[in-house]
Amino acid sequence: MSLLEHALAATGAPPSLRAQLEAFLALFAKWNARINLSAARDHAAIAAQLADSLYITPHLADASSVLDVGSGGGLPVVVAALRWPKTQFTALEPVHKKHAFLRTAARELHLANLDAHAVRLEAHPRADYDVAMSRATFDLVEWIGLGLTRVRPGGRVLAMEGLRRDDLDPSWERHDYVFETKQRAIILARRAPSPLDNPG
Repeated sequence: MSLLEHALAATGAPPSLRAQLEAFLALFAKWNARINLSAARDHAAIAAQLADSLYITPHLADASSVLDVGSGGGLPVVVAALRWPKTQFTALEPVHKKHAFLRTAARELHLANLDAHAVRLEAHPRADYDVAMSRATFDLVEWIGLGLTRVRPGGRVLAMEGLRRDDLDPSWERHDYVFETKQRAIILARRAPSPLDNPG
């Protein structure tokens, strides 16, 4: 079983998603050869990054709106948008070549639910998302602090942890998984709900 097949099964994704992901992989590889979307250069390494991105998608199942910061080459936001076509995704990527790729991916993969902006987080003040996520753009603890300012009360922030850290807030959830024999985790932090949500 390939890494992609294993990730599809482990995350409960439908088998039909595979063809869409392979189309994205082909587009990614084509652009990566020209504008360096990722340090990964060969097909297997890029496919592994794509497969790893699937592990964040179960945590988006009930979200209506998701913010992805530092979207780069679309991992994980394009993968997530393919997985959840009824969820609206906003991708922030200030590097114009990468932003152009995200817009091309949205168009060629028919992702009407993906909107890419060529701005940094501080230039995007909206703060009512159900979920905010980022992969390797900020220090993990720094990102969760920033992300909590961009989600609604009761919303959540997701981060992908590679090497295990022991300095995380104990209130944050750790969802462990194994990828290529290595222990990894999705870290989840929740913004406190508004008192109006629980009117006593």
